[in-house]
Amino acid sequence: MTRELVLTFDSPERPGLVHAVTGVLAAEGGDIVELKQFDDPHTEHFFLRVHFRIGGSGDTEADAEAAELSTREQAIRAALEDLAAEVSARWELTAHGQRRRLLVMASKSGHCLNDLLYRTRVGELPADIAMVVSNHPDHRQVVEWHGIPYFHVPVTPETKPEAEAKLLELIDRFDVDLVVLARYMQVLSDDLSRQLSGRAINIHHSFLPSFKGAKPYHQAFERGVKTVGATAHYVNDELDEGPIISQRVVDVDHTFGPEDLVAAGRDSECKALSEAVRWHCEGRVFLNGVKTVVLR
Repeated sequence: MTRELVLTFDSPERPGLVHAVTGVLAAEGGDIVELKQFDDPHTEHFFLRVHFRIGGSGDTEADAEAAELSTREQAIRAALEDLAAEVSARWELTAHGQRRRLLVMASKSGHCLNDLLYRTRVGELPADIAMVVSNHPDHRQVVEWHGIPYFHVPVTPETKPEAEAKLLELIDRFDVDLVVLARYMQVLSDDLSRQLSGRAINIHHSFLPSFKGAKPYHQAFERGVKTVGATAHYVNDELDEGPIISQRVVDVDHTFGPEDLVAAGRDSECKALSEAVRWHCEGRVFLNGVKTVVLR
């Protein structure tokens, strides 16, 4: 019997951190499957992700072996707690493949929502969509076909505080790990953005700040753009300027009409968003000031 775990660990840079962390794992028989690290010379910060397994002795009953694995895991946690205190580290230890609970928010455009519904359904993403929240009723039928609760929460300038309070209540009630704004066309308040810091991902087209407002792809067509893309980023209180997780770019040319650009943009948005969600759920994304480190 074995148990596979993922450790994420980041701290101010100092010599011997990899040795210290792997020594903790080795002391309890940890077998490393994958190790990724990055030392940022600009911020002098260290980032580490380790996928490892621990095994039982194999010569006891299943219940006893499970208890042995739990004892080893608790010993690793205790040693990591001591190490983290010594080096001022943030760390998390989770089961490998643990499925995160998502709250997906959408407006009228359904391409990113449908892409996430499909990818979670077939197991491509280590996540489950706990619910979908929308300020329009358009997607109720397809979401409920997947067996997922759908909440229609209209938003007006007057009702925005109540709508955001409802959202926070749903996050708490459904034990949500990550909020995904899948082309949700309402701006979150600064207060809500701060409350969701590091656990909300947004997607937008790549034309910002050049082409703002309505029909950005049509604006881009008029200017003869040569690339179309999308950016997935963490939400913060600066509109569409949170730490970037994933970006996708597609080359286009003069043969692309406005609708061709829209189609290329939809594909880019779906790919960038699903990639960002997967990396976050797998514990590969670390906040590094106003940027991220992604240990792929």
